[in-house]
Amino acid sequence: MKKNVKKVVLAYSGGLDTSIILKWLQDEYKCEVVTFTADIGQGEEVEPARQKAISLGIKPENIFIEDLKEEFVRDYVFPMFRANALYEGEYLLGTSIARPLIAKRQAEIAALTGADAVSHGATGKGNDQVRFEIGYLNFNSDLTIIAPWREWDLNSREKLLQYAQKHGIDIEKRGQKSPYSMDANLLHISYEGLVLEDPNKEPEEGMWRWTLSPEKAPDKAEIIEIEYKNGNPVKLNGKDLTPAQMLTALNELGAKNGIGRTDIVENRYVGMKSRGCYETPGGAIMLKAHRAIESITLDREAAHLKDELMPKYASLVYNGFWFSPEREMLQAAIDKTQTSVNGTVRLKLYKGNVITIGRDSKTDNLFNTAFSTFEEDEVYNQKDAEGFIKLNALRFIISGKNRKNSKGN
Repeated sequence: MKKNVKKVVLAYSGGLDTSIILKWLQDEYKCEVVTFTADIGQGEEVEPARQKAISLGIKPENIFIEDLKEEFVRDYVFPMFRANALYEGEYLLGTSIARPLIAKRQAEIAALTGADAVSHGATGKGNDQVRFEIGYLNFNSDLTIIAPWREWDLNSREKLLQYAQKHGIDIEKRGQKSPYSMDANLLHISYEGLVLEDPNKEPEEGMWRWTLSPEKAPDKAEIIEIEYKNGNPVKLNGKDLTPAQMLTALNELGAKNGIGRTDIVENRYVGMKSRGCYETPGGAIMLKAHRAIESITLDREAAHLKDELMPKYASLVYNGFWFSPEREMLQAAIDKTQTSVNGTVRLKLYKGNVITIGRDSKTDNLFNTAFSTFEEDEVYNQKDAEGFIKLNALRFIISGKNRKNSKGN
């Protein structure tokens, strides 16, 4: 039974799904619709969404289009990369990290406009429904959440196209073969569906929108230098950049050098396995560079503990728990380690590879040549290692003696 809804804020891209959802909400719920379009660097013009919304009867004052690129990278992407987060060892969480920001702003717009409901275009099979809705509930648990894919019978691209045609919804490429299911932002582009539903089939080369293939990348390596401050990249080749500018520049460098393509079968939070392909060129560079600067600035045990915490952190992000107290607790611990992560990293970009060729920190370098050199030194007594080894082996010595005694009996 449908709840009585007066006004709903829809996460609106202007594309096929959300344009149909907009019309469906008007018809099914008889409510006023507010559209919210977040520019988080998806690489497409967002202003056309305004005209599409107006053409579907949305009042100009109910159309919100906001540039959130700096907030997205500064407050979501960078904290995640300070954790070196990888889900299941491969996924750089490009879609996962965008949903909390959209959900937060959507709930804020609901409060601003007096809306009593929010709506999204995530399907009932995916992870995004969880990420969006946990976000909404975190900020306002009184909001009614409308998830059309869990209610309607428009369960295929073909039915959606028919609905659009019936209701006069202007959709680009209407009637053509259904495209891949894609999500794009400043961190990545994801692809699902079509040939990708067979995990044994190679992706079509024409699918990739962002990166050159490694085979077509330049034959000459490109050398770059990234400067870090408190675990965040702040300068590229000596030039100060804002967070969004930094990620944009690294995306361009990575894309032209064939960096950042991944083909993954992952475990969705809702239970099934899913095959997805991703392009994350700037993220792949940042992960390599960040681990390189940490290698000389983090204490051994702090670094190892941080690596142990990372899979839990990544799962929290993937599953939609960005605003949870446990993620915030982990973030506080991780960020404490980052106060010493300062310095520069030199990288070689070549045909899909990110190769570290240098790292230095003028203030926090724990690499001490006097101790680690293979040449003669005056600070390390190699004889000390004998007692160190024996103490570490003491439990094996004792258990070995017990085994020997038991055999003797």
